[in-house]
Amino acid sequence: MNKFMDWLSCVLAPATKKVFSLPYIAAVSSAMQKILPFILTGSVIYIYNVFRAFIPALPNFDVIINYTFRFLALIVAFVVAAQLMEKLDLQKYLVNAGLTAILVFMVFIVPSYDETGATIMFTYARFGPAAMFVAIVAGIMVGFIYHMYSKLHFLENNDTLPDFVSEWFNNIFPILASVAISAVLVFKAGIDIYQVIINAFMPIQNFLLSLPGMLTLSFVQVFFFSLGISPWVWGAIRNPVFATALAANIAAVAAGQNPEYIVTYETMFAIGLITMGGQGAPLPLNLLMCRSKSKRLKTMGRICIGPSIFNISEPLMYGTPVVFNPMLMVPMWINALLGPVMVWAAMSLGFLKIPAMSLQVSQIPAPISTVIVTQDMRGLLWFVVLLVVYLVIWYPFFKVYEKEEIEKEAAAA
Repeated sequence: MNKFMDWLSCVLAPATKKVFSLPYIAAVSSAMQKILPFILTGSVIYIYNVFRAFIPALPNFDVIINYTFRFLALIVAFVVAAQLMEKLDLQKYLVNAGLTAILVFMVFIVPSYDETGATIMFTYARFGPAAMFVAIVAGIMVGFIYHMYSKLHFLENNDTLPDFVSEWFNNIFPILASVAISAVLVFKAGIDIYQVIINAFMPIQNFLLSLPGMLTLSFVQVFFFSLGISPWVWGAIRNPVFATALAANIAAVAAGQNPEYIVTYETMFAIGLITMGGQGAPLPLNLLMCRSKSKRLKTMGRICIGPSIFNISEPLMYGTPVVFNPMLMVPMWINALLGPVMVWAAMSLGFLKIPAMSLQVSQIPAPISTVIVTQDMRGLLWFVVLLVVYLVIWYPFFKVYEKEEIEKEAAAA
């Protein structure tokens, strides 16, 4: 076990952190966090609509959803390119790169023109969450072109031209190259870039939307979190898939059908069943710590219980610690597999409704969030069931760790 822990802490964790710090990966991961306010804005309206369902006289604010959640891809294109400029230390190109990425994205979604060429038409659905992969590609492409151009150092340290003139010229070529390349591919070569990118990512999406994919995603996030690597870094992979699946569920409900996709942000995070207290369901561990015979664990448990209730697990993870603690890492890994299996079974068998509303506020305590997001009072029952299951998993490992702590405290006394 010691050799395994040494390998985790000295080899795997540093290597993983190095990979996620690479500019292109870090930019996409950061972009997924930057767009969260737009998703949350749509979430506010979805919560409001819960009350509107009981009070039809309330005004309809769905237009806010239309111009936030359903225009996510347009926002993602800008933010990915802008974040890439920031990560590459090219802040002077940040805004123009983002704007150029929007132009490229609008070419990628293949607009059509009328016979006179005076009217341009876009497919509304291609601006939504399903197009986030396309937007990411557009942002990365533009960022790459700007990055390559910056290496030419054109007109740098030129005293004959004002700085703002040099900046104009240094933006013309990457803008021209980005738009020209995308326009040639779409309008001259006749390639539907949107569909090509969607088809390329479809195998990944189909896998992540399956039970094995759900288990893989849950375990990988928890495994690396137990090594001190925040689950936020996986947003670049999971969030476009989550958004696409949720958009399909919302459309299905609007059409009078049942939602199909279980693997969404709402299921994985917002309902507080898989992430009860945070990744790996640490809330039951926190409850055990609050009644611990170890003074240190009891104190830490009482300090962390507030954040844990609101699904903020970092104080517990790093304070207990759970990170790099073999006795507490293992039950956390078990929870990361067992929790998704139970939730998948409950939803696929019709014992709990599949979420079909955007509510990306994982800090709402369960089971309140469970009932709100699923629109199903049975969420209360499933919260209790999973709480008991998680307690049973944590208990034996916790008692062993508690015994060690008590012995240390006795020796110190």
